[in-house]
Amino acid sequence: MLKTIPVSDLEVGMYVDSIAEQNGNLKIKSRGRVTTNAAITAMKKQGIVSIVIDLSKQLIKEEEPSPEVEPPPEQDIPFVDEISKAAKLHEKGKVLQRRMLQAADKGLPIDIAIPKEFTSNLVSSIDRNPNALLCMTKIREKDSYLLEHSLNVAILLANFANYLEMPEDEVQELALSGFLHDIGKIKVPDEILHKPGRLTDQEMVIMRDHVYYGIRVLEDMGIPERMIETISQHHERLDGYGYPDGARGDEITKFGRMIAIVDTYDAITADRCYKAGMPSQKALKILHEETALKYDQHLVEQFIKCIGVYPVGSLVKLSSEKIAVVIKQNENNPLKPLVKVFYSVRSAHYLQPVEIDLLHSQYRVEKAVLASEFKLDFNRYFNESIAI
Repeated sequence: MLKTIPVSDLEVGMYVDSIAEQNGNLKIKSRGRVTTNAAITAMKKQGIVSIVIDLSKQLIKEEEPSPEVEPPPEQDIPFVDEISKAAKLHEKGKVLQRRMLQAADKGLPIDIAIPKEFTSNLVSSIDRNPNALLCMTKIREKDSYLLEHSLNVAILLANFANYLEMPEDEVQELALSGFLHDIGKIKVPDEILHKPGRLTDQEMVIMRDHVYYGIRVLEDMGIPERMIETISQHHERLDGYGYPDGARGDEITKFGRMIAIVDTYDAITADRCYKAGMPSQKALKILHEETALKYDQHLVEQFIKCIGVYPVGSLVKLSSEKIAVVIKQNENNPLKPLVKVFYSVRSAHYLQPVEIDLLHSQYRVEKAVLASEFKLDFNRYFNESIAI
């Protein structure tokens, strides 16, 4: 919840969303938590009159904090404390996707307030600890692609927007756009939607119409025009060979370019009923190779940095002959993430999960792997032993 207050009412622990009114020219980040009284004093001296705070992110103080101790930022909430919440939120998102698709298929009205509230909760989880929901994007069910894909695009888009330090309202808008972007696919016949081989020209025409179907549903929902434009561009490409309008270059908005990148990445890495997903490294390589024609080069480079060499939730084989899941990036050394070891290759059995920071370990990542390479039911093990 956003609220405008005079700067004189600003306190340590409040989360500033933006400046509402100022007389000076002070440049500050559009969002961030106030951690010191000195920061408040500086705002007053530079002519800040009023600011917009986010009450949902305010740290509630039971007593006055010591001057030496600053309130911890939300993103420092431990992974272990957020993962169970993220798992429940991810499952709720799939249920909501199913209900919206069923409503769209039957031509029933969809209340925009419901998915909007959900994606707001999704963004809040990312603010508390982005790694938890990012990890959930790797928990795939082959028969749930349509439900999981839009949910994962919402998560990845929100995280990408946060990485680019975009304003809170834009993060929320992109998360909701990602969550709704494929709603029109419910109108595509299953034999085309799930066809394992190459689509015929006529089948491709029908598949591409999912964008138009989606726009009609979104217009009936009362979605803002800019969001509809973003969603309509998720298959457009800079060279003009995308669809549905063949937009090219500057005709595609920044949000449209972002959703196109994220949509492609998640689609490549997803398991389908007829094929296994590719490793994240392969997907990022494909995106990078196609930036010259299809995608915004700067945004692709930023997305690769955001995702990392070993993305959160991906599996890696260590030099210790053990399999681990990546749970956090080490920004200063992307080759040495924080991982949770759970399987021994040598003895072929599961282990009690143990966190290892490879930055301070004798072991290293040998390579990224897929669960199928070792016949692991990682989804089940994750839900029973990690996401608890």
